[in-house]
Amino acid sequence: RKGSIISGQVTRIEGGNLIVNLTRAEGFLPRSEQIPGEAIHETDRIRALILDVRESGNQVKIILSRTHQDFIRRLFELEVPEVQEGIVEIKAVEREPGLRAKIAVVSHDERVDPVGACVGHRGARVQAVVDELAGEKIDIVRYSDDVKTYLSNALNPAVVSQILTDDE
Repeated sequence: RKGSIISGQVTRIEGGNLIVNLTRAEGFLPRSEQIPGEAIHETDRIRALILDVRESGNQVKIILSRTHQDFIRRLFELEVPEVQEGIVEIKAVEREPGLRAKIAVVSHDERVDPVGACVGHRGARVQAVVDELAGEKIDIVRYSDDVKTYLSNALNPAVVSQILTDDE
């Protein structure tokens, strides 16, 4: 299904594009949807986001992505039960694939710290996502409806001295 994470084994590499065995179908991971600098070889098992499913006659072509913003969102849904259950919501994801990502989270239960839930005990949950993303740095920030508070949280650890907003 489009937008789902799927796991498969790389069967061959054609011109930098990866062909992935998904058991009952074949996936196509174009070079443009691969994380820059990541070394993937034949027989490696990978996870990817289903970007598109194209049918032509009796053949199905499944286009995969490891760079899409929703890839991180879905990985956190898999790793963090509170996100899966809707207690913690991922409000925004911004990413430079292979380098860094920031996700903004909010809790719908005042007893649950959204950042702590995503980080996990000793960083175990976020580390599982980082490992899947070839070491990409992930900052988890607390979302706020107040723009100034949200920007200040997003810019941490930098100390913000002043934020000016243009309401227009």
